[in-house]
This record gives sequence, C-alpha cells and structure tokens, in this order.
Amino acid sequence: MPARPPDRHRAEEDTDVSRLVDLPVQTRADVRLMPESVDVERRTVEVVWSTGAAVRRRDPWTGKRYDEVLSLEEAHVDLSRLNGGAPLLNTHGAWDLRDVIGVVERAWIAREGEALVGRATVRFSDRADVEPIWRDVAAGIVRNVSVGYAVRSYEITETDGQPAVWRAVDWQPLELSAVPIGADAAAGFRAVGDPARATEPATHPCHLLRRTPAPIPEEPTMTRAAETETTPPDATAAAVSAATAPAEPTPAPEARTPVEAAQTRAVAPVADATPAGPSQVDVAAAAEQARAEERHRIATIQDAARKLGVAGSVADDLVSRGVAVDAARAALIDAAAARDVQTETRPHVRMGGLDATETRRSAVEAALLHRYDPSRFALSEPAREWRGLSLIEMARGWLEGEGTRVRGLSRDEIATRALHSTSDFPLILAGVTNKTLRAAYETAPRTYPAIARRTTVADFKLVHRLQLGEAPQLERVNQSGEFKRGTIGEAQETYRIETFGKVIGITRQVLINDDLDAFTRVPALFGTSSATLESDVVWGIFTSNPAMADGTTLFHASHKNLAGAGAALDVAGLAKARTAMAQQRGLDGKTLLNVRPSYLVVPSALELAAEQLLAQNIVPAKAADVVPSSIRSLAVIAEPRLDPASGAVPWFLVASPAAIDTIEYAYLEGQEGVALETRMGFDVDGVEVRARLDFGAKAIDWRGLYKNPGVALS
Repeated sequence: MPARPPDRHRAEEDTDVSRLVDLPVQTRADVRLMPESVDVERRTVEVVWSTGAAVRRRDPWTGKRYDEVLSLEEAHVDLSRLNGGAPLLNTHGAWDLRDVIGVVERAWIAREGEALVGRATVRFSDRADVEPIWRDVAAGIVRNVSVGYAVRSYEITETDGQPAVWRAVDWQPLELSAVPIGADAAAGFRAVGDPARATEPATHPCHLLRRTPAPIPEEPTMTRAAETETTPPDATAAAVSAATAPAEPTPAPEARTPVEAAQTRAVAPVADATPAGPSQVDVAAAAEQARAEERHRIATIQDAARKLGVAGSVADDLVSRGVAVDAARAALIDAAAARDVQTETRPHVRMGGLDATETRRSAVEAALLHRYDPSRFALSEPAREWRGLSLIEMARGWLEGEGTRVRGLSRDEIATRALHSTSDFPLILAGVTNKTLRAAYETAPRTYPAIARRTTVADFKLVHRLQLGEAPQLERVNQSGEFKRGTIGEAQETYRIETFGKVIGITRQVLINDDLDAFTRVPALFGTSSATLESDVVWGIFTSNPAMADGTTLFHASHKNLAGAGAALDVAGLAKARTAMAQQRGLDGKTLLNVRPSYLVVPSALELAAEQLLAQNIVPAKAADVVPSSIRSLAVIAEPRLDPASGAVPWFLVASPAAIDTIEYAYLEGQEGVALETRMGFDVDGVEVRARLDFGAKAIDWRGLYKNPGVALS
C-alpha cells in the first residue's frame, strides 16, 4: 500500500521536521487470548490484539531508547488486512502452509472505559496438527498472542531528560500469532531480517515527524511565516539565539545528512509573512531529491559492506554519522583488511573437498584395502587407476606424483625413498594398517558386553567404585515421639586399567617383495588378538574367582551366590539358583533385593543343553517337562573360556547390569579400544606401527552373579 503524504499529520509546532525512512515489519506481544469467549463448535475465540501500551524500543539510526505507542484512533489504524482474512500463525512462522493455524474473521476497535483496545475473532483450523494447540487454547493454557504490524508514519515528541515518544499515527496490523511466552511490555523487538517474513517486504516507507517543543523567547522578533514545518530544530534555535544575542563569529556547520542539508537550504527564513508562491514547489522538489540521495547513500554503503564481508554494525555506524559514499567505501575496505590480518590462516584448509595429494592418498589406500578384502572395502572411482599395481609400482607412482624423479632407480632405491624421504607414502601404509587392525578388532566375537557395564577412566590410578547400601528400615515411633537414628551401609571395590601393546614393523623388504599380508593380514591378526585379550580379562574373573573388598572370593557360600553342591543344568537347578538370587540381601543384611536373573551363562560344552532346556515345548509329555516362561526368558550366553580342562562343568546365572552392579570394564578416556601410532623405524628399516590397548575389568558386586559348580558330563 503506498505511503501517505507527510502533511496528513502536519503539526502546529514551529519546530516539526518530516523525514522519510524505511522500517521493517515489527511485532509486539501486549495482546492476549480470552478463553471465556471460546466457541468450541465454531472453533473461534476472541483476542485483544492491542491496547496501545507503550513499548520501549531502540532507534536503529541513533541507538537511543524511545517509547513506541500505537494510536488506536480510527483514523490512525488500518484494519483492512485483518478484516481481509489475515492469517493466524504459529509464532510468526511463514515457511510453509503448516505455519498457518487459523484465520482472523473480524477485527474492530472497542472502547473500554476511557481506553481504546483492538479486538478480533479468530478461527482455528481443524487440521490434526492444529488440534493440540486448539485444545490448549480452549483450556486456557495457551493465552499469549503477538501481532505483526507495519508503521507508515510516526509523530515523534522529544522532551529533555526523557525518552522520546514515537506515536504511530498511520499503521497497519498484518497478522496475529499464537506464541508460547508473551514478551514483557518493556521488551519489544524488531523482526529485522527474519526469514519467517519472506512473504512481506523487508522494509516499508515510514514518515518520521519530529515534534520538539520550541523555546519561547522573551520578545518575539520573527513573524509566524518565517518558520515552516520543515525547519530543523537546530536551525530554529539558532534563529532565536541570533535575534536575542550579540553577533558572534559564525561557527563551522555540523555534518548533516543529505536530507537535513536539503531541508536547511530549502527553508531559509524570510523577513515577512508573504506567501512563498512558486518557491514552495522548489522546496518540495529539493526535499524529495535529498531523500532519494540519502536512500541511495544508505543502500550503497550497506551493499559494499555485504560484498566485503564487513559486519553490519560498521555499515550502520557509517550511515548514522552521515559519512559520504566514497569515504564510507574507504572505511569499509580498511575494516575488511584489518579483519583479514587478524584471521589465522592454515595452509591446508580448503572449502569444497580434498586437495590433489589427499585425493591420491585416499585412492591408494582404497586400492590396497580392496585388494586385501574386496567384500568389505569397496573400490572408489579414483582408486581404479591404482588397481592391480604392486606395492613397488604404487611407490613409484606416488613419488612421481610428488615430483620426485624415479627414472633409472632400482626397486630398492624406490622403496628407500618412499619410506625415508619426506614422502607421505608411509602414511598410506600406516593408514591401511590402522583400518585393517580396527576392522578386525571391531568384528572379533565378544560375549561379555551383555553381562558387564562399560565405562571410561581418566588415568591409570586406582578406580574406586563405591556401593551405597539400602536406607535403614523404618521403626515404630514410641509414645514419647522419639525417632531413632539409622545409617546407610557402604562397600568399595577398586581396580585399575593396564596397558597392553605390540610393535609391528613394515620394512622396505615388504615393498620390494610385494608382501601385502605384512601390513594387512598381520595387523588384522593383532586386532583380533586385542579383542581376545579383553575377553580373557573379563571371563578370567569367572574362572579365577578373585577376592572382593571384604576379603572373600567372588563366588562363596558366605556371599550366598555359590551352590553347596553341583547340579546338572535342569529346571530344578535353575529354580534353586533363581530363588537364591531373589533372597539376596542388601549391605545392611536385612533388605531383600529380589534380584532377577537375565542371562544363563554356560561353557560351550553346555550350549546345546541350555538351548534345548529353554526352547519352547509346545506339548510337554508330562508336567515335570514344563519349563516356566520366566525361565525360558533367560538369554543363553555360551563362552568357551569357561570350559574346564576336566571334571565338573559349571554354569552361571547373571542379572542385567542395568538392574544391579555385576562386572565393570573400562578403557582409558579418549582411547576406547585398540589405538595405533606410527613412526619412521630406527631398529627396523622401514615404518614401525605400535598397537596399544588400555583396558581393565573388575567384579563390582557379587549379588547379581550366581554359580553352580555343575557335574561332570558323561
């Protein structure tokens, strides 16, 4: 909608100044829903969308605070958008149609006592995604609404010592939005650059009409016609001072924007009240030209700042100080240069992908890994040119790619230069070794994670795991009202992680002999052995039966987690073991824990028997053959490390580590799993690769574990 002319709100003060600027769409949340007006059948509710209350804002040009007041007089507010079916949005969102949750059916201005308020009836959509919002509105839970609006004209009144008052005398509400939290009246905000308002223009023209009270001279010396509505306040004050004070040297003029300069030139006071006649047209034309020049200056400065990547605050400062375009461009170039000097640069940081060296390195690694195991490692497109080459041929191609002359060099010389020069070829070998070792480590079978809890520790010091007992049992209070004191028992287990490792050497003989297994198959075996070591440590707790913090072994009759006599793996034996776990007591010796087992852990010799025992029997031959569902719910874990060399074959019940502490295993923080380090060899003629594992495990609580010594198998 075109802006209204400034003389529509011409004031009577002699010091008024009219100025045309561009303002963004604004929002404020001094509105509210009225749950008592809900019409469930029509899905409508009435809202108060404005009370005209003052909202503290900041002048975008000067940075000064001011109070914004929305005039609700009928001539000052344009309700055409609201009454034309304006949307009801979800928190001012306008990305897609789902942001529209309703429509404004009618808007009007009502009088409440001496005050005017804006009211509206909104209707909510019956879409499924809007239903929860509508129910909260009907229930009075969602009560806050925000209004988005555009101001075309302000009357600005400035008073010494007080924030200026910007009174919107020509403004238009654009939309209403349901919001989760209503903004405080002193915390209004502008939606500058808000992408949610992409459907509205970024800015709109707005007239600023300053109404500053003019000083009253003791004896008027000027006629009324000597001042016009476009006279700047400082020019008026200067004219009054000139008429009442002795003549003094004329001071240098202050820096002015093109608009202010044009206004000053156009309104030079005259000696009498004779109508200006044709000069009024010249005044209007000069003012309009000055406005156009000012808009061009602001746009040019902001565009230059955007192209140079300079912060918007720098451009805003140049605009507010009235700096000319050429001077502003120079200042922006200096700001960009200063920013570039302060920015740290790194030689190998790129945008958009890898450089040629890294691309070639990745291609050689992919070709070697595909050659090692085609089923696990795919062949990338850049790696195809390296496919089928021997190791020494790859080294030759790599050195040529780095600019090294290899014509006439022997295989031994190529291998030596590839491994001992500044070439990155050793990094390729180390990368392939790392990937094969990690792949083998991660795919190695482990059976212990289900029954143990994983953690990390910060160092190699003793790890203390404190066990808090149960709260003391409550006792009857006697007639004297005395409460007895109780204590909470505690126990503590300690352990530390250990470092395990091995060094692998990749020599120049590996390249000459094209021995791919030296840095693919061998590292894979080390990865598997690292995973095997972890299993040895954890399952060694079951087989070695270590002492706990109380000096008693993990599985012991005094811990009530060891059967008095070995029994075969059957329903009766499982029932007794389950009962013993349920009857475990807390550290106070009184509280029943009712521990429920989740896993049946057996040696590999009992794996088949365990699976048959827990298999569902559709039609049992007799009642004794029925396996209860609570026992069938146990998960079988078979571990060959539990198989004895001879004699009785034990079996175990284990609770879930999420229900009660069982066994804890730990890695060094930041080094979870096996880690690799490489260096140019000194003891070996090539590259050394060191595999290291920081790992430890400990039984934390015996009450989640139960052992039956079992019987010998026939």
